Amino acid sequence: MTRLRTLLVTVRDPLEPPVQALARAASLARHSGARIELFHAVTGFAPGEATHRHSGRGPARSLLASVTETRRTQLEGIARHRVLRDVETSCHASWDSPAHEAIVRRARTVEADLVVAECHAHHVGSRWFLTNTDWELIRLCPIPLLLAKSTRAYDRPRIVVALDPQHAHDKPGHLDRSLLEAARLLARELDGEVHAAHAYMPLATTVPAAMPMPVPTWVPDDATEVHRQRISDAFDRVASLGRIPRARRHLLPGPTASELEALTRRLRAQILVMGAVSRSGIKRLFIGSTAERLLDHVPCDVLIVKPHGFRSPVPVRRRSA
Repeated sequence: MTRLRTLLVTVRDPLEPPVQALARAASLARHSGARIELFHAVTGFAPGEATHRHSGRGPARSLLASVTETRRTQLEGIARHRVLRDVETSCHASWDSPAHEAIVRRARTVEADLVVAECHAHHVGSRWFLTNTDWELIRLCPIPLLLAKSTRAYDRPRIVVALDPQHAHDKPGHLDRSLLEAARLLARELDGEVHAAHAYMPLATTVPAAMPMPVPTWVPDDATEVHRQRISDAFDRVASLGRIPRARRHLLPGPTASELEALTRRLRAQILVMGAVSRSGIKRLFIGSTAERLLDHVPCDVLIVKPHGFRSPVPVRRRSA
């Protein structure tokens, strides 16, 4: 993610403009000169779209083509929304499923540099609602994914990068560099500032692998300080690669999800940049649990970045007609 040329905005319902996602994409497009494509995956029929019986392959194909064209026309109505004024915007709808695979395929086709999707809150102060499609994109989309959550317009935003300098979660070491790269690009385009953050568990609450929950354990003060200093040194080395000033480095003793949520609120950050690696088995469940708590409660937009070389298992062609 070194330039922004094409932004793919996902539209779940062509009759309901995703205003937050449109505003985010428009802001980035105006600063970078990128173009926007609005994309809708047709995965089924809305009420009234399939009122006639069709037999044979020809009529069925005709019906699919008609529904797809109707959805594309609806997207063109969204493209005329005031937030997209003076931004180059195109529209595309295609019959493809599941939705997350359709989005990945379209992003590859148009060589998108960023995929933008909108999240919703159940009500003010409640948890945010991420659909199954959102979670699958977090896991499987090889292209950076911006989840639009906040209603605040970008105004010289503070961008927080969640680093993992010790790779406690087995993340590839170069992922931190990718995160810093993406954050600096957004800061450059939006005239924002980048903050680096790392949350770690103090030595006194380090838990043996066999234990399900942290267990407080007494340790000598000097050992605690050595532990903290080792983490601090590793964090500083990585933050220095991104040329992050010391005043914008935040080393947070405590659980990752709660500490990052508190930091983004305290800084009034508008974007949190974090990494994601598709996993299987226990590690995937553990890391997924941390990410789920964070994404449910963090008040700002979230940019999900994969490591260089990540290969999405989403097939190039759709599985079936």
